[in-house]
Amino acid sequence: MHSHPRGHLVYAARGVLSVHTGRGTSIVPANRIAWTPAGFTHHHRAHGDTDMRIVFLPGALSGRLPDRPAVFPASGLAREVLLALTGSRDFERAARARLHRVLVDELHEAPEQPLHLPEPRDDRLRALARRLDENPSDNASLTELGRAVGAGARTLSRLLHDELGMTFYEWRTQLRIAHALILLADGHDTTRVAHACGWSNPSGFITAFTAVVGTTPGRHRAAHELGSR
Repeated sequence: MHSHPRGHLVYAARGVLSVHTGRGTSIVPANRIAWTPAGFTHHHRAHGDTDMRIVFLPGALSGRLPDRPAVFPASGLAREVLLALTGSRDFERAARARLHRVLVDELHEAPEQPLHLPEPRDDRLRALARRLDENPSDNASLTELGRAVGAGARTLSRLLHDELGMTFYEWRTQLRIAHALILLADGHDTTRVAHACGWSNPSGFITAFTAVVGTTPGRHRAAHELGSR
């Protein structure tokens, strides 16, 4: 784990990245950009054949982005600017500053994406998170899981809402999609990933994955394989 005096953006030009901080974990496929503010202790992990790009921002521009880790969609313009800033071309200082401003303008207007898994503070939620992280295919109800961690379903629902701003269904779906992205990056097929992440049939998984990631698992995997050639 380490930190930086400047905030930075992380983009996977190919593959999938996970960014881990004390606030939680951000999953970054090739159509997302992760933001980590200055001073946040963190580490990155690559999954599959990954091309990681990092852009550090000056403090004045960092103030236009959230003061916490976040994930944004990678628009076509944002992607091209990131690739230009991290490519081989040596920009003059003024040109680089203009590109930084364009990039931040794009992200400032973009909606945050549901690919950041906040880290729970309550011990019962932490126990629940560990259990499902170790076995995302666990289809036990919240009542059944509550018995295992020593809390009732109503208490856990309230904690999820108050701490993470999500329902249990929303939170478990995001956790499963995060695992699915990593498994797809490692080369597993859609059917195997669906079952490993708790869906009884691939169609339900495809629907949930598309709603969160913005593309189907098959297209996501095909794009990853194309970028790896």
